[in-house]
Amino acid sequence: MTAEKQDIYQTITDQIISAIESGKATYKMPWHTMSADSFAPMNAASKKFYRGINVLSLWAAAEKHGYPTGFWATYRQWQELGAQVRKREKSTLVVFWKFRDIEQEDAPEGEEMEQKTSRAILARGYSVFNAAQVDGWTPPKSDESTKNERIEHAESFFSRIGADIRHGGNRAFYSPATDHIQMPEFFAFDDAVSYYSVLSHESCHFSGAPSRLNRQLTNRFGDEAYAFEELIAELGAAFLCSSLGLSITPRPDHAGYVASWLKALKDDKRAIFTAASRAQQAVDYLESVSHLRPTLLSREDCASVPLGI
Repeated sequence: MTAEKQDIYQTITDQIISAIESGKATYKMPWHTMSADSFAPMNAASKKFYRGINVLSLWAAAEKHGYPTGFWATYRQWQELGAQVRKREKSTLVVFWKFRDIEQEDAPEGEEMEQKTSRAILARGYSVFNAAQVDGWTPPKSDESTKNERIEHAESFFSRIGADIRHGGNRAFYSPATDHIQMPEFFAFDDAVSYYSVLSHESCHFSGAPSRLNRQLTNRFGDEAYAFEELIAELGAAFLCSSLGLSITPRPDHAGYVASWLKALKDDKRAIFTAASRAQQAVDYLESVSHLRPTLLSREDCASVPLGI
């Protein structure tokens, strides 16, 4: 079956569900990345980073199959790079988005349009293979930045997102009432990476405030809106840590949300697409307001998920 003939939403959703279920006993989700080479999945041919749902899908595949690298490409792209996909290797599905104008008379009955045309979102699937599945290709040298340099980079980033970050107590949270992020003291964390991982999570909550992205989930997810907001912040933290070159580790305090996440994904095959889309939007916002866009943080819009999904 070709990628185009698959139910793209269901195929990717099933993959994410499987990854969550296999890791829930240890609180390890498919977005908990530990290998530096797999932080930010990149197309080996175009050198563009994957975005949104594709990041999550490729992370899940890498975890499942033990791929140590974050480089991916289509069969043809590997050939053009002088490499060959090995026989019997199985591909991973990624999705790209196309937009098509629809004339007003083609719109559903009863819907009014302010413009003469609207845009239909079309999802198209592509099959990609990891660099670990091919012969004849040598990956580029990895970033030689030291751990201290990466941490300094993270410190600089968070100092410029415009958040009121306060320290004290033993809880990390974002307070909508006072519009501030509360963090335990730095020394309370096991290591610096853990501190920035949690700060990334709370910063994604911060991005959704009415004065910023005005993220509204109640209409679609009802009573599960709070748990779904936690999923968005979890994914956003993973995407952001990926950009910063930091790992993100399992958080036992999120175990209570896993059942809600699984239910949402099983009930709605597009739910994880929405979560990944909103998470990517949060990261894009934070990167934009920080005015800090070095190479490490750059993202090409190669697979951004429409917010309407």
